[in-house]
Amino acid sequence: MLRAHGLTVCRFLSAGYASKTGSKEYIDKLVQNKPVVVFMKGTPDQPRCGFSNAVVQILRFHGVDKFDSYNVLEDEDLRQGIKEYTNWPTIPQVFMDGEFVGGCDIMMDMHKNGELIEELKKVGVRSALLDKPKEQA
Repeated sequence: MLRAHGLTVCRFLSAGYASKTGSKEYIDKLVQNKPVVVFMKGTPDQPRCGFSNAVVQILRFHGVDKFDSYNVLEDEDLRQGIKEYTNWPTIPQVFMDGEFVGGCDIMMDMHKNGELIEELKKVGVRSALLDKPKEQA
C-alpha cells in the first residue's frame, strides 16, 4: 500500500504542475499582455547574478520599478523552458508586451543607444530619462 502511494506521488510530480511551468503555453501566459517581464536569477530586490542585477538597474534607471519577474532558480523546469521558448541560452531574459527583447547585453546596448526609451514607449512606459535635463541623462 505504501509503495502504491509513493508511485502515485511520483506520477503526480512528473505529470503535474512542475513539468507545466516550462511549457510554451505556461510561458505564453506569463509574458502576454504585460509591459515588461524579466526571467532572472533571484528577485529584483535580491538579484543572484551580476547580469540579472544589471538588467534590474537599467530598468530602474529608466524609472521602471514595477515589472513582472520570475526567479528561475526556484524552478528548474521554468529555467530550461524559457531557454527553449526563446532559443536563447542565457538568463536574464526580458520581454516587452509579449515579445522577447533579449538578455543583459542587448538591454545594455539598447540603453546606451537610446533604443530602450523607444521600446518602453511602445509598451506604454515613459522612461524617466525623458524627464531629466540632457546633461544628467
